[in-house]
Amino acid sequence: MQLSDPVREGRDALAARVAGRLDRRLSKADPAPVALALSGGGDSLALLLTAAAWARAHGRPLLALTVDHRLQAESAGWSRFASEAARAAGADWRGLAWDGPKPARGLTAAARAARHRLIADAAREAGARVVLTGHTADDIAEADWMRDRGATLGRLRDWSPSPAWPEGRGLMLMRPLLAERRGALRAWLAAQGARWIEDPANGDPRFGRSRARLALAGDAPAPNPSRPEGRSEGVTQSRIVVEEEGVLGLDRTVGARSLAAALVCVGGGATPPRGERLAALLDRLRDGEDLAATLAGTRIEARGDRVRLMREPGELRRRPVAPVRLSPGREAVWDGRFAFRTDQPGWRVEAALGRLGALTDADRTRIDRMPPAARGACPVLMRDDGIGPVLADPAVARRDLVPERLALALDQTTHEDDLTRARWRNAVERPIFTDMTFRPAAQDGASDDRGHS
Repeated sequence: MQLSDPVREGRDALAARVAGRLDRRLSKADPAPVALALSGGGDSLALLLTAAAWARAHGRPLLALTVDHRLQAESAGWSRFASEAARAAGADWRGLAWDGPKPARGLTAAARAARHRLIADAAREAGARVVLTGHTADDIAEADWMRDRGATLGRLRDWSPSPAWPEGRGLMLMRPLLAERRGALRAWLAAQGARWIEDPANGDPRFGRSRARLALAGDAPAPNPSRPEGRSEGVTQSRIVVEEEGVLGLDRTVGARSLAAALVCVGGGATPPRGERLAALLDRLRDGEDLAATLAGTRIEARGDRVRLMREPGELRRRPVAPVRLSPGREAVWDGRFAFRTDQPGWRVEAALGRLGALTDADRTRIDRMPPAARGACPVLMRDDGIGPVLADPAVARRDLVPERLALALDQTTHEDDLTRARWRNAVERPIFTDMTFRPAAQDGASDDRGHS
């Protein structure tokens, strides 16, 4: 009679749960790597070991990314530990560093934002479309505890776009451990004789996350996996339509989460609107008020049943967007809304604001299709040899990032296979997204992924 091995059974059970979640989201036998954020802590180490087993089974490359924030004397040693752990598990590894001056205030948020940017850049450079992170059920409870005390944190979901913009364009975050408890993961690691790093900052009451962890002391309830985090139960039938390049149309029944996503995408920024300002705008829309307003860098025009969103050109006067010089063969993003690529030197991208009168008659005909308030926020092409401004040139390809970003934000993708790279188009062609629509998720509440590591 063969006796059971409870340690192995427990190890296999967790690995099977994680593998099932990865199977539901990720492509199999794809040559592109899956990226993984690896701090060396218990959560990320458990994620590394379970994800590595899945990657071996399916022949997927796994790339572990470790960020040294340069905030702890031990951080270089932690990076070495992460490197050794990743390679022992069969994963590739790359170390990243947050160099430069650190802010005196808001250090935690700044470090989190820097971490997201560094990981997004490295993942995209490697060709990854998905980054795995080790968030757990305890992270959900801690964020709830902090929100109850005034923190402006978003809600964790198992599948959501990278919050780094534009670095995270086209990149999704997946959290396969979101239904697991932190203590259970450490017990799972200890049963295998594995070591992990304990960051002393996790117990430092100066930090909000640490205060939440100390207050809850392991009492975080496991979430209900059948209900995605961050969704309310209200159902909406709203639809968002791409009317013209850079112009979205929607109806007044739009939900808070969909409106917030549309505003931040059209505005090209990375920070969603503040809750009270968003709520005030929603009230005005639902009351049927005709209005022209600006929020999150986006102009909102409401007349009758029609609501339009477009980039606010006045924001370009108050906070001018620097010209973007195009380097041959490299993608460049302008104003967080358009990506450009060319094989020729000498091109740059600037705002049409102040240059509309210099456009050719053909370009004026094209741009006059847009609402008057949106025209100045269009990009124009300029050359060092004096050519321009022009809306397009056969030598420069571009794509409008707003529709593809909005599709990810509104949960139009559920699997890595959906993350096909948007087609590059020659900018001389007519805008190509006018036939696209976005139907917000049925459960439409105000949520985003701000504030999470």
